[in-house]
Amino acid sequence: MSATIDTTLLDDLLWRGLVAHSTDLEALREALATGSVRFYVGFDPTAPSLHMGNLVQLVTARRLQNAGHTPYILVGGATGMIGDPKESAERVLNSLDTVKDWTERVRRQVAPFVRTDGSNGATIVNNYDWTASLSTIDFLRDIGKHFPVNRMLARDVVSRRLESGISYTEFSYVLLQAMDFLNLFRDHGVTLQFGGSDQWGNITGGAELIRRSDGGRAHAFATPLITKPDGTKYGKTEGDALWLDPEMMSPYAFHQWWLNVDDSQVVDLLKIFTFLSRDEIDAVDAELREKPWLRAGQKRLADEVTTFVHGAEETANAQAAAAALFGGGDLHELSHSTLATALREAGSTSVASLAPVVDLLVQTGLAKSKGEARRTIAEGGAYLNNVRVQDADAQPTPDDLIAGSWLVLRRGKKQFAGVEVG
Repeated sequence: MSATIDTTLLDDLLWRGLVAHSTDLEALREALATGSVRFYVGFDPTAPSLHMGNLVQLVTARRLQNAGHTPYILVGGATGMIGDPKESAERVLNSLDTVKDWTERVRRQVAPFVRTDGSNGATIVNNYDWTASLSTIDFLRDIGKHFPVNRMLARDVVSRRLESGISYTEFSYVLLQAMDFLNLFRDHGVTLQFGGSDQWGNITGGAELIRRSDGGRAHAFATPLITKPDGTKYGKTEGDALWLDPEMMSPYAFHQWWLNVDDSQVVDLLKIFTFLSRDEIDAVDAELREKPWLRAGQKRLADEVTTFVHGAEETANAQAAAAALFGGGDLHELSHSTLATALREAGSTSVASLAPVVDLLVQTGLAKSKGEARRTIAEGGAYLNNVRVQDADAQPTPDDLIAGSWLVLRRGKKQFAGVEVG
């Protein structure tokens, strides 16, 4: 049975702001409306986990698949050994063992985001499979001859690096990625590639290679880069990195990240990262404008994206943990793993034995001094396990420990910290 084609797909992508660049837009529209287009998007293993920028591509791939098109998800076991040129300096090459390990991690990560069954089930490929055995002579004759050096020098990332220097390795990256598109075009009938706008030169290089070498026609588009409200990028090494691997960023922390996005970004992020309809997003937008203090848009965004990435159960755990930690739920109903993860993410302190609340407030950083801690208690602003502390000399007992080893201290409505005892 053939896949049902959604002829409104391109209009939806445009409305969601997911087309920053494209080849012939009307030709792309015709192709997407005519039949199931085989498309690919690639992920280089340059880190042990995928991140927010990759999530844009995974969500977009699922949109295309839901609209009847057929995904080829490429993991760059070969290109990951080199890495796309950085704008500022030469990329540090990772060891072959590291790249191999990260390639397998990425392969496992991307698999759940697309369906592998049905008439338009996804295929996951590794470009190492067709690159490793290729000789240098064949690569230069069959691929290199189609790339004029003057055009390669004009690429933005290359031109910015000419003064400081760029190695032949990074300079040649575009040839490898272009060869991926050509190989998938020849062997699988793939005629569309998309990726982030920082990849646009590489993407169009592949479409051009198909035209030059085989006389074929290929389509391409690029999604926008997601930036902070001030216009700067989200990094992969700074504290604002949004990892998809739950071992690198817990589902609770992931959920909290989306809960805390700026009001000005909520609607745009709902369009990009969720499958909510236009009517649903318009309704959220209206509520956000009328009652911004409720943060309904952030809550819907956090729930939808966390469910897509980590599943409904982890979303429910994150919701329960947030509610309990901020005084709106029962801390004792949280599982030990959920509580421990949430407290460690928020900031926790380990102590050898139980101590007075005043001391714990200082040790956790919720108060700067014992005097400030005592004033906080006197003013009714200190809580132990969501119960207001009324005695300045109060000391927790073993019965107060949650899950056998945790105390939760809170100052006011929003400041809290965990204390792990023992």
